[in-house]
Amino acid sequence: MDKENRKSRTRRFRRWFRRKHKKADPFQLSEVSDEGEDDGDDSMDGHFFPSMEMDPCILTNELRVFVGTWNVAGRSPIGSLAVDLDEWLNLKDAADIYVLGFQEIVPLKPINVVGAEDPTEATNWNQLIGKTLNNKYGCPWLTPMLNPITSDDYHYVGAADPKRRFSMSSGPAATPARGRPSIQYEEPSRSSAYKLMASKKMVGVFISVWMKRELLRRYSVSSVKVCSVACGIMGYLGNKGSVSVSMSIEGTSFCFIAAHLASGEKKGDEVRRNHQVSEIFKRTSFPRHPRDGFNPHPLTILGHDQIFWFGDLNYRLYLEDNLARQLIKQKNWKALKEFDQLRKELEDGGVFQGWREGDIEFAPTYKYSSTNCNRYSGGLHSRTGEKQRTPAWCDRILWYGKGVKQLSYFRSESKFSDHRPVSALFAIQIEVLKPTNQTIVALQPIVPLQPIVPTITPNQTEQDKVDEETTSTLLSLIVKDRKASPRNKQQKLIE
Repeated sequence: MDKENRKSRTRRFRRWFRRKHKKADPFQLSEVSDEGEDDGDDSMDGHFFPSMEMDPCILTNELRVFVGTWNVAGRSPIGSLAVDLDEWLNLKDAADIYVLGFQEIVPLKPINVVGAEDPTEATNWNQLIGKTLNNKYGCPWLTPMLNPITSDDYHYVGAADPKRRFSMSSGPAATPARGRPSIQYEEPSRSSAYKLMASKKMVGVFISVWMKRELLRRYSVSSVKVCSVACGIMGYLGNKGSVSVSMSIEGTSFCFIAAHLASGEKKGDEVRRNHQVSEIFKRTSFPRHPRDGFNPHPLTILGHDQIFWFGDLNYRLYLEDNLARQLIKQKNWKALKEFDQLRKELEDGGVFQGWREGDIEFAPTYKYSSTNCNRYSGGLHSRTGEKQRTPAWCDRILWYGKGVKQLSYFRSESKFSDHRPVSALFAIQIEVLKPTNQTIVALQPIVPLQPIVPTITPNQTEQDKVDEETTSTLLSLIVKDRKASPRNKQQKLIE
């Protein structure tokens, strides 16, 4: 038995020695197992060779996230809307992730509010978004689409590439909200630049999240979940409320909330909006599922690292209509912001305590005339029957969390509806688990540091003698490498 142990130990040292001198960095041990009979054995006589994954450090990588919101006034994505969409998505400055929130993708009629969900419009919007994103980068979708997305409750299902050495995902990447079965559909072109990660519709509120396929190969994306909260008529119908997406990229969790809050510009209407915000915070949840394995994820909105809340939040101006229009004509956004309801609520702590919004340097986005899309509805030149509405910044984008920097905040000029789309581009940081560039001196000594003198018993064969001498030579080389390492020299200088 002792003879076999000596031979096994000698073979391991030989393999280690060959691998060590094949590396560009002679001190780097990226892996210790080798192909063959001892694959996966990281130990030797009780001493453990830690692989690089065993001693990780947290690094940060930067991604660009585009967040957009648009109330489309119940209109279907038809005609020349692709041109408007291209302008809205600002594809000249492409982002890594696109998060798009829509309101009123169907008319808010009673049959749509209380009836069964119809995924048709959600599918139409997803197809248009996918075509716009992927055509821009030379990866056109097949026409007609072979496998169109037919669900308004789409979840990305997929684990990181098993060949990736630093995956943090321990289970399936997606589980459904509230235990509903997950439905996966694949867009037709595997070579497309962007992948649909999650999509959820509730009556007219709709969210669609897209990510570069390159990121899915580079990072571990996990725990993609969706949730909807209805807080409209009687507090529980879906004409108002939110749809949310939760997901994790490596060690950073994200929550995206697309919302449509109570309308109205009478005094006190802002209180209803504040209440709906509180309800969404309270009732949005992303339950854990057994299929998540040991990969925990946040259960609530505020449990996430980075949160983005956007939509037709419907906060208005504490200002008479004619005065508001005068300030708009003067482009005096600073003065106009002094009367903004949402800004006041943020300052007073009535809602969204600690949240941030970029500086608004664009005209109010609501409400434009249906007869003349270049002017606001109402006013002195309004037609009979046209709704009198004071212009306001109803469409907003807020965020919360560390590692978020807003790069731009702007509105687009599509005349598709009575709202102008609003967008923000963010640079966000994600925590990535990466290995340390360890050298052998950073490991616990796996051999004694004193010279080893081989002892030969009378019963040893000549081959045993050679094996024993080889082991001794290899041990000496390890000790020599340790003494010659840069870290060891630096330690001597310090001493």
